Amino acid sequence: MTKILVALSFLFAVVTAKAGELSVTGSMEATYISSPEATTGNPIGMDRELKFAGSTELDNGITVSVMQDTSDSLAFGNSQISFGNVAGFATIYVGSDSDPVDAVDDITPTAYEEANGSGSGTLNDVGLNAAQMGIGTKFSLPILGAVNFKYYPKVDGAKNADNNNSGDTSGSVGSGESISLTTNLGDLPVVGSFLDGAVLTSAYGENDPSTVANTSDAFDALVALNYSAGAIKIGVQKKVHNEGETATADDEIYYKDTAIGIAYAVNDELSISYNRYDSQRHSNTAANAEQETDAINIGYTIGGMTIGFQDAQTDNAAWVLNAKDDSRTLGVSVAF
Repeated sequence: MTKILVALSFLFAVVTAKAGELSVTGSMEATYISSPEATTGNPIGMDRELKFAGSTELDNGITVSVMQDTSDSLAFGNSQISFGNVAGFATIYVGSDSDPVDAVDDITPTAYEEANGSGSGTLNDVGLNAAQMGIGTKFSLPILGAVNFKYYPKVDGAKNADNNNSGDTSGSVGSGESISLTTNLGDLPVVGSFLDGAVLTSAYGENDPSTVANTSDAFDALVALNYSAGAIKIGVQKKVHNEGETATADDEIYYKDTAIGIAYAVNDELSISYNRYDSQRHSNTAANAEQETDAINIGYTIGGMTIGFQDAQTDNAAWVLNAKDDSRTLGVSVAF
């Protein structure tokens, strides 16, 4: 990897760049959420995002793009620099965004939010979150499709400034890697004509949460099959999330989840969907009732504004038998 970076650095150093462009995009969303089974305070919430993006092109055909987004408090969030068209086919990127597994956490179709996207039920997140700094590459393979791979030298969550390293911020954690493959089944030879509209996505990620001897790595694995035909979209996704061991003799906690989504576009503006999310937890020290979430979503888009509604009902919330966690959410978002 070091040799590749040195070679690329030399390559970029001997070419000139054309004038680039900088753009600012963002969105704001206001929501109103009610939870019949819980005591809540002010039900109004707001999300705000800004993203700065710039791009240019070198004389040798390599493109260079940069991205910086912000948190809700408008502090620096994630950042990334990407070199496209490397060797005529690959993109190489560095930064704290684009984790391959996290990007496909739940890609079943929905008209507004994922089944538990508005707070109903407890979600165990898969993938290394965007706080991790790493280096990755994206490219396409014949027939198989689009590949996204990222390597994390240290999964300590540190976002270092230039000319710095994280030192021993969290010396007990190791490295990690993540990969995804997206295959358009319609492009397969012979059988592709029968599978047009179907997309198969698979992903795997692994990281070392503890370098202590006799502990185990955490890992995520998932596969999703989505199909679209006209106004109908259908998807099913299976996930396994293993949290690994951070201390010797600790029991490994893992989850096996299933997500289902069926969406229908009534017209160009209005769509509805049914989404379901089932989660099975294995833990020797806690209850393990299967958590089940059912949600109805409605989405209405007017130009850059989207109005969304979700009614979600969760049984055995947080994997506790007979516990309920229902929610109703109304959201208005504007992109600019």
